[in-house]
Amino acid sequence: MPNITSITMPSPSGDVLKATRVAAGLSQVEAAQLMGYPVQPGSRGGLQSRTWQALESNTDPRNMPGPIFAMFQLMTGQHAEFVIQKVDAA
Repeated sequence: MPNITSITMPSPSGDVLKATRVAAGLSQVEAAQLMGYPVQPGSRGGLQSRTWQALESNTDPRNMPGPIFAMFQLMTGQHAEFVIQKVDAA
């Protein structure tokens, strides 16, 4: 059996998600695109992600699932314990 490490992956609050996104230098649209969330035309032109807006909202009951947040942290180089390392194909 492989050696599996247990990793704590709590869901972030909207404020924590926003702070992580801002620290990565990403707009809501860029973050949504990175993580595969839907993006649509905005009412004032440009693009928007209502899903990402909801995830950052303190009044919306939806939260980003912990494993998705951990992947977001990994992809933006902000995870406290782990990093993604590219392995060259042999």
